[in-house]
Amino acid sequence: MQPTIETIGTLGRRIDLYVPNAEIAAEVSQRLARLARDSSMPGFRRGKVPVKLIAKQHGAQVQAEVLSDKVGSLLTRALEQNRLRMAGRPQIESAADSDAANLKFRATFEVYPEIGDIDLSGVAVQRAVCPVGPEEVQKTIDVMRRQRGSFVTVDRPAADGDRVKVDFRGTIDGVAFEGGTANAYPFELGRGRMLPEFEAAVRGKAAGTSTVFPLAFPADYHGADVAGKTAEFTVTLLSVEERALPPLDADFVRSVGIADGSVEVLQAEVLSNVEREVAARLRARTRDSVMEALAATARFELPRSLVGEEQERLLQMAQAEISARGGQNAPASLPGPEVFASAAERRVRLSLLVGEIVNRNSLHARPEQVQKAIETIARGYEKPAEVVQWYMGDRERLGEVEATVVEDNVVEWVLQRAKVADNAIRFDELMDSAKG
Repeated sequence: MQPTIETIGTLGRRIDLYVPNAEIAAEVSQRLARLARDSSMPGFRRGKVPVKLIAKQHGAQVQAEVLSDKVGSLLTRALEQNRLRMAGRPQIESAADSDAANLKFRATFEVYPEIGDIDLSGVAVQRAVCPVGPEEVQKTIDVMRRQRGSFVTVDRPAADGDRVKVDFRGTIDGVAFEGGTANAYPFELGRGRMLPEFEAAVRGKAAGTSTVFPLAFPADYHGADVAGKTAEFTVTLLSVEERALPPLDADFVRSVGIADGSVEVLQAEVLSNVEREVAARLRARTRDSVMEALAATARFELPRSLVGEEQERLLQMAQAEISARGGQNAPASLPGPEVFASAAERRVRLSLLVGEIVNRNSLHARPEQVQKAIETIARGYEKPAEVVQWYMGDRERLGEVEATVVEDNVVEWVLQRAKVADNAIRFDELMDSAKG
């Protein structure tokens, strides 16, 4: 009997599959016989267990496996004959109108959408750019010096970049609260570690000064007991310390791992590292712009099965992240997958469109591209050859690099066809060196 595939909506399909009872019985009998040859039971040698005992113990499981295999085979054949690609997992139900000769099953599934012409001529994309030269090299070296600097006490008002020590006590409606009191508490002004009102109360004050001020906790503050409330703080500034940078000399250069102490060698290495890091961050920003543009241009219906699977995956990732943090900051009740509906739809839409672009234009990762990408990564390590071997020796790690190369290929393909405008980004913003 040739099964007919019925269309349900745009992407939905339904098909009735008939599995002859005689085929099921024959296959079950064969599998039980094979199982008996490999089984042993108390009182029976291996291979001598009666098939009736094997059937009693494993019959139901074997029957279910045979039915699953038969239905799957019939469905696969029907898809091939009709040149359909199934999206997600099918829903298979046993039909009530089976007869003595056949068992009837109904499979409901979705197919991948047809993606029409991909015209990007009117799509605006921003290509991130940031020059790297002597000034950027010096900024990076200054960050390294700050990281190896020390603090010395100064007799002046506190300013951003200083480390201060304070005593503080906070109350809400006159009552102290947990975490609102500390003695000789150190922090760096201007780093954003404390709330803006707290830093403002300390900035410009000298050691020995006390001040009282109100502080409104944000509604989304991590401390649930004080979130959205206003506290009164009393702060006493105990000391102000200024960061002293080590001189850029041979001793400093040797301290960062350059044995001959050459400042010129340090500058050359920093330039190479900064160029590589800047290029990677610029690629990431440009890629984000490209993907936003692609997502906005994609106009096709999504298989709900794929969206549902992606929602579940995002939920599992969120749960794993919460578990990795030891449950810290976890909501009282975990959200359901519906919370991730919008993100899942975007990811599925992009995945289908990018996959179509890759297949139509042969943008798969070529071996030489993957090799070059791995060598670029390896140059940032002390022993590049070992890093290359580490990537090449593991299929999963290699797959991650291949996926990145494919993304780069798609980005380049889009940039050649879209309306591209350069987006100049400040080095400090790109590298976030203010937090170094």
